[in-house]
Amino acid sequence: MMEKHMRLFSGSSNPVLTADISDYLKMQQGKLDITRFSDAEIFIQIGETIRGLDAFIIQSTSQPANDMLMELLIFMDAAKRASARQICAIIPYFGYSRQERKSMSRTPITAKLVADMITVAGATRVLTMDLHAGPIQGFFNIPVDNIYAAPIFQKDIRKNSLDDVVIVSPDVGGVVRARALAKRLHVDIAIVDKRRPGPNQAEIMNIIGDIEGRHCILLDDMVDTAGTLCGATEALLERGASKVSAYATHGVLSGPAAERLASSRLHELVITDTIAQPKAIMDTGKVRILTAAPLIGEAISRIYSAQSVSSLYD
Repeated sequence: MMEKHMRLFSGSSNPVLTADISDYLKMQQGKLDITRFSDAEIFIQIGETIRGLDAFIIQSTSQPANDMLMELLIFMDAAKRASARQICAIIPYFGYSRQERKSMSRTPITAKLVADMITVAGATRVLTMDLHAGPIQGFFNIPVDNIYAAPIFQKDIRKNSLDDVVIVSPDVGGVVRARALAKRLHVDIAIVDKRRPGPNQAEIMNIIGDIEGRHCILLDDMVDTAGTLCGATEALLERGASKVSAYATHGVLSGPAAERLASSRLHELVITDTIAQPKAIMDTGKVRILTAAPLIGEAISRIYSAQSVSSLYD
């Protein structure tokens, strides 16, 4: 029935995730032709009529972030000009979300710029997952659903023994996220006190909480170069942790991340499939991927049928 009135399209960022979501929804993907001119300009043509239909495009704005963002914007412009009734941008990983405020003089608020671009391009609704900063929802003048990977992580952690487990926030900003998961699991929480002297740099200052002899599980929304993660792992082990694992929604894992993970004493990094991972990352032997397809698929179904998305967590 859904397929009668909506179409689900895949951008280039993560076709495997889109295929899994379409399998969950039991519907075929819409026809979309994405090509490039010789100077790398992006050209998109929707290969079927979507007049009067709801168009859903799945596209993480992950590496190469600018290309993936432009694909998303161009698709929405094409859908708008093809007379789609509604255009929903499904952005599992919302890039540029780290630039949500002026952290120093003469810097942009790029998350607001991207929100404006998505809205102007024609989106009537956005669905994303674990925004780096919740207030970004307010940058849009259209409805934004921000869903969470916590239920996926909670289920996976519960498969193992919870004896001597402590959930660790890698910084003060992540305390709310860590506390919420710790409360659901009925375990303790600890905090890594760090400061950032510059982008992609972190210095561990102190560990707040009882971690000695315990299995520490670091929880974050994303891991980029893995510098903070590996530094926190060493700090926790040096202060008596028995083992350190990590869970993060988005495996950005750029630059030296593969080398750092491979040589670290981290037991494992568990991420979702919001971002497709290259072979080099998987070859580290430290990364395990959980699928977010059922959660995103169910959210899409509820958006389409005008049901509550927040009740996913009841």
